[in-house]
Amino acid sequence: LLFSLPQKPKSELVRTSLRLLTSSAYRLQSECRKALPAEPSPAPDIQLVTQQVIQCAYDIAKAAKQLVTITTKENNN
Repeated sequence: LLFSLPQKPKSELVRTSLRLLTSSAYRLQSECRKALPAEPSPAPDIQLVTQQVIQCAYDIAKAAKQLVTITTKENNN
């Protein structure tokens, strides 16, 4: 399924979904970096990092689904 988003979405729902998608992607990147710490750092709690990565991935999927649902409805009107 391909769709394009407007550069400046008018819909608050689209803006909210885009914010969730963007913030979740940044969080995912940060959590993945924690899994591979620099040598002098103590080892991360892998179970906690894994839970955070799963939550970020879920939030990304949720935001993507919201965007597809919203844009599909808008394009069908």
